[in-house]
Amino acid sequence: MSTRALRRLKGKQRGQEALDLGDLTLGDTPEEQAEAEEEQLDTANVSPSNKKSDGRKAKKSKAQKNFSNIYELIGSTDIEGEKISADEEAEKPNRNKTSDPAKNDNRDTDKLDQKHEEESAKPPGDRVKKKKKKKKTKVTSEDGQEAAADDNIDLLLENLEQSNGLSLQNDDSGVSDRRPVLHVEHRNLNSETELKRYFGARAVLGDQRPRQRNRQFHRSTWMTSPKDSWPRFSRPGISMTLLETKDGVHYFTFEHSREYQQVQFKFLDAVESMDPNNIVALLQLNPYHIDSLLQLSDVCRIQEDQEMARDLIERALYSFECAFHPLFSLTSGTSRLDYLRPENRAFYLALYKHMMFLEKRGCPRTALEYCKLILSLDPDSDPLCMLLLIDFLALRSREYQSVLQLYQDWEEHRNLSQLPNFAFSTALCHFHLSQQENMDPEESHKQRHKADQLLQIALIMFPAVLMPLLDLCTVQPDAAVTSHSFFGPNSQIRQLPALAELTGLYVGRTCTLWREAAVMLWLEETVKEVLRRVDAKDPVVEDCQNKRKQRYQSAPRNIHRHVLLSEIKEATSTLPLEVTTQPVMGFDPLPPLDSVISYTRPERPRVGASNESTLSLFFRSLLPNFNIQDPPRQEDDMEVARAGQELNQEVNRLMVAMRDMLANIRFQEPPREDNPYRDDDEWD
Repeated sequence: MSTRALRRLKGKQRGQEALDLGDLTLGDTPEEQAEAEEEQLDTANVSPSNKKSDGRKAKKSKAQKNFSNIYELIGSTDIEGEKISADEEAEKPNRNKTSDPAKNDNRDTDKLDQKHEEESAKPPGDRVKKKKKKKKTKVTSEDGQEAAADDNIDLLLENLEQSNGLSLQNDDSGVSDRRPVLHVEHRNLNSETELKRYFGARAVLGDQRPRQRNRQFHRSTWMTSPKDSWPRFSRPGISMTLLETKDGVHYFTFEHSREYQQVQFKFLDAVESMDPNNIVALLQLNPYHIDSLLQLSDVCRIQEDQEMARDLIERALYSFECAFHPLFSLTSGTSRLDYLRPENRAFYLALYKHMMFLEKRGCPRTALEYCKLILSLDPDSDPLCMLLLIDFLALRSREYQSVLQLYQDWEEHRNLSQLPNFAFSTALCHFHLSQQENMDPEESHKQRHKADQLLQIALIMFPAVLMPLLDLCTVQPDAAVTSHSFFGPNSQIRQLPALAELTGLYVGRTCTLWREAAVMLWLEETVKEVLRRVDAKDPVVEDCQNKRKQRYQSAPRNIHRHVLLSEIKEATSTLPLEVTTQPVMGFDPLPPLDSVISYTRPERPRVGASNESTLSLFFRSLLPNFNIQDPPRQEDDMEVARAGQELNQEVNRLMVAMRDMLANIRFQEPPREDNPYRDDDEWD
């Protein structure tokens, strides 16, 4: 059947066909393919002289057909433009040559006929695939690196950080091609990333499907994922301000609005009442007040409600992250927050408590990332003393090279070898590296030799670590070790209080890392070698003893703060009296002595409390101006002196009145009636 008859059956005519988009279909049927072949044969037989024009028409019709997706026209126009430009460049040298135009036309028509025959022999699907392949090769050849970066968001973030040259190293350490020591990755701040690595995505996520109905749309954040069970978020009045930029480092601070300051004053009143219900009532009205969330989290943790305690900390972090400045970055290492400002301390404490919850949950790699984040906020002063914790988290997450890199880069200006945790952890890292199966035998031997040397120096420098460590590991030491004066009880008694605080902290925290059988055998061999060196009067032993006497005279305030937050009983028992005798608030433990106060709490009028004691009521009856809860007034010196004199006079009058009252008191015995009928055995 001819094509004209097929068109009549379909109700189409030649003049009614669309010019461009009429021939575009999602897929050619076998009848349409046969129709196209018949048209090509008819045009070839009818007019051989017009092969050139017919070839162009066929080429145009084939370019318009055989598209599986109509949106492929968007990319195909660029390919056709490139083909035409390439053909024009190929024809440029031929134009300069003198040749017969008829011969050139015949050659062109012959080539077109060959192409038509080859394309008609191939199925239409192959032609579509060919165009798609050409399109893909074009993208990969021109923009290969950019396409790979777009596919992987993590690589894109790393490229941005490397292009900005953001590294956290001091000027003395020099430029290094390695990743910065405190490099933080966004994907490692999410605990689900680590849990998926351990248990798989299906076990972690399960059948969690987003509910379309009544679904709240939260702001996307890096540290926490907002939950639908949380109260509706409204800005609580916290904002972040950029103070200054110096040497590429940005210094920020959080600020409280007037409304938030009023809520903060109410929170302080609730804390003084010593009733957690007052904090709960305050949170019902202000569900994203930071200090209330931190304090109530401690209360829930004490009551062993770990899930609620962790949820409150995550809510506080979400409130902080919604208030970030646009230039504040968690991963760059160039954003600073001064711990001297009370508004910034809550962010430090929220990060620390969230990190400890992650470590207890079994996510040490995520906890390590938060530890590096806290340290990067103020690496010089280190207000929470993260250097006492970062090695433990790195060992738990098996990031041995990061500990060694940190020790190598910071030893010169921070003296990390003088901390017991780094002295033992570096040796433990070298030992674990020597035990890896994929390591070269020669390199493994070098790592083991280095581990032996470092552990010997650590035991000689801190001999008081051994016996408590073995005790917590439930290991009975040899009699030669317990009876020796170097590791015996004298080593515990002679150490300074500051050093006892550091050793107790390390032993109580990392005792689980030393319970492995291979590690314990290695420790036993090293202890015997240390005793041999001590008996041989090695000069290193005397040198370390002199260093212990000169250093560790007193621990700084940030170490005391870290010990209080860690709640390790081996370390808290060694705190000095000036720390244990003062009240410690969970929302601000051991505030710095040189704090930068932006606003102060107004003085409140004191009203007589109804729950006063009997003695207080008695004094008030004698002296109406007496109030035991009144703080000392901050007035001028003259007024203070005058008030002191009046107070002394009132106290003297009170003492005189009490003396007279006691002198006039007479105790009289009750009258005794003689009863002759009274039985002697009867009780009075």
